[in-house]
Amino acid sequence: MIDISAILTADGLISLLTLTLLEIILGIDNIIFIAIVSSKLPKNQQDSARGIGLTVALLFRVVLLFGISFIIGLKATLFKIVDFEVTGRDIILFVGGVFLVVKTILEIAEKIYGKKSEEKSSGALTLKSAIAQIIFLDVIFSFDSILTAVGLVRNVMIMILAVVIAMIAMLIFSGKVTDFIEKHPTVKMLALAFLIMIGFTLIAESFHFHVEKAYIYFSLAFSVLVEGLNMAYRSHSKRR
Repeated sequence: MIDISAILTADGLISLLTLTLLEIILGIDNIIFIAIVSSKLPKNQQDSARGIGLTVALLFRVVLLFGISFIIGLKATLFKIVDFEVTGRDIILFVGGVFLVVKTILEIAEKIYGKKSEEKSSGALTLKSAIAQIIFLDVIFSFDSILTAVGLVRNVMIMILAVVIAMIAMLIFSGKVTDFIEKHPTVKMLALAFLIMIGFTLIAESFHFHVEKAYIYFSLAFSVLVEGLNMAYRSHSKRR
């Protein structure tokens, strides 16, 4: 039985706030990916792709939270390759990392060589493809996010509320991020480079090489600051 009253205590509220902030921070890379994928759709389909993709992903996360024993079981060894123990989590992270790296490299190649995507002409197929990609990557990111939640909090209702709030924040800000990235091509290239770094991080963690994500987010923040200064400089130069 889930104890809802535990949320209203001081410890419960602090846990909810802490976990929500952590879920939002962990979702930054997801927001960037969603913004880039949805930007390839016609304007009138972008909100639908983000809304449907994130809603399905949210339902998936809630289901996973109720199956905590399954999530914890992902850390159990499935088989060994020599002395290397392979877990379900390793396989999921590796597949997600490879997908993210390949997808992003193809996107960068398209931007550099100016290849026009034919996906926009296929309407519903493009929308379905975008939704599928958003759901797939969010599921990959969900496992790490939920494992983090399980490690911090024991109350399932607090976990669910934190995940729901974080996903609502992602839904709100993903549209703004999409518009901003589309208006500034250099920012989009920076975001793509960041996604490649996240992809390699997932692959590294699948091989049990721990990567401190704080350094990755700091490097992203610093890069965004530098790009912001460049944008201000270019804007000031035009006015002069």
